[in-house]
Amino acid sequence: MQQFKPLSEKLMKERLEPPAGRARLLIDTDTANEIDDQFALAWALLSPDRMEVEAVTAEPFSFAHHREGLLAAERAMDAGTESREDLVGGFQGWINRLRTGGRRAAEIEFVGTEEGMELSYREILRIYEKLGMDHSGKVFKGAGRYMQAADAPVESEAVEAIIDLSKTGDPPLYIAAMGCVTNIASALLKAPEISRRLVVIWTSAYPSTAPHCNRPSLNLVQDPIASRLIFDCGVPHVYLPGYHVGAQLKISRPEMKEFVKGRGDIGDYLWRLYDNNPLHEMFALDDTARRTWVIWDIIDIAWLIQPDWVPTYLTHSPILDKNLFWKRDPSRHLMREGYDVQRDEIFRDFYDKLGSLAHPAS
Repeated sequence: MQQFKPLSEKLMKERLEPPAGRARLLIDTDTANEIDDQFALAWALLSPDRMEVEAVTAEPFSFAHHREGLLAAERAMDAGTESREDLVGGFQGWINRLRTGGRRAAEIEFVGTEEGMELSYREILRIYEKLGMDHSGKVFKGAGRYMQAADAPVESEAVEAIIDLSKTGDPPLYIAAMGCVTNIASALLKAPEISRRLVVIWTSAYPSTAPHCNRPSLNLVQDPIASRLIFDCGVPHVYLPGYHVGAQLKISRPEMKEFVKGRGDIGDYLWRLYDNNPLHEMFALDDTARRTWVIWDIIDIAWLIQPDWVPTYLTHSPILDKNLFWKRDPSRHLMREGYDVQRDEIFRDFYDKLGSLAHPAS
């Protein structure tokens, strides 16, 4: 792997302090993956008092890594045997729901990484348009695939945008990572000197103290090489676990109807997304009107708006081993890690900002 010059402990601690004023922000997002990124991007753009969104970069994404496990679980169920489960909620539950609808695992279609990136790029533009905001020169396409080696960056417009923005303006440039970190890791490999000018805020996986395999985390498992690099390279990193910190950020259909629907074009669009979540069909979820949904990625924006809403502490960056378990090493560099959220305060702020866009009464 590229040899990165370590930051001094003083500079690392300075970078890991919560932002004192208006943050410079680049959002790196797999916006078309499900529906949470759209909420996060809209909230960030509606919070100019706390952050300036200087760029938004599209990430690759794919659920194709589930195919083998899903097919194996179906074969095992057909044979009356057990299979490995590395999906939260389990492959067996997924298959049972498919069977209820008369479907087989082989019928599930997964987009590829390049298509996922292209879909995310178009979705970013759509969010800007729904907000009536200009996106000229601010939105960039990212990698069309994941990293294949720890010394091989994947070139893209996003990589150049990350490098260019990190070298201009006053540091730090915050990067809110809302998916796989291929673009960010590639930029760091190509220009390792930018690590001292960045703060990467990333939500994924389990707390670094957890004994669990991190394979269930989509953001981490898609590109384990890039994921490992973020923890190893020494870039200032605010790590916000998804399980079960961000997982508390659930929203219900009644809340969507009461506080989101009718709040401008963006509110109506988020309402439609909630009612037509692409993961409902993929995972064959039923009774969706009574299900909540996790809006994971708003945790990054919440920490920037009000750090107290996402309590954190300083700890040592863990090692992500080859089997995607954490290993602790107190000699490693520092990072900041989240351990809880103030769910209600976060959504109240989001609702308030959407409320300013409410359609006038007819």
